[in-house]
Amino acid sequence: QVQLVESGGGLVQAGASLRLSCAGSGRTFSNYGMGWFRQAPGKEREFVAAIGWSGATSYADSVKGRFTVSRDNAKNTVYLQMNSLKPEDTAVYYCAAESGRYTAAMTASLYDYWGQGTQVTVSS
Repeated sequence: QVQLVESGGGLVQAGASLRLSCAGSGRTFSNYGMGWFRQAPGKEREFVAAIGWSGATSYADSVKGRFTVSRDNAKNTVYLQMNSLKPEDTAVYYCAAESGRYTAAMTASLYDYWGQGTQVTVSS
């Protein structure tokens, strides 16, 4: 019902910035809550940031003040602006969508659709 494609990942040095994009398709995209999660090798998937259909946002403590999530419903796209990147931010980043039942949900199991992921690598 909803297809999600992430882009914008890459290899950067510590302190640099990246902006990830998640392009969605499907009807009523503007009604979906959108989340960003990441998974490092050997680690469990963890919450990063989310934005609800209302525009409300949530952030993991580890990224507060450095990352900003936003959305452009006219473009069916959600963004994750990542500043002051650290080596510990290295992971595959995934975007996810849920059908508007929650406000900036922070739990992966609440999301219904997932993208394929984009690799972010931060060198020291």
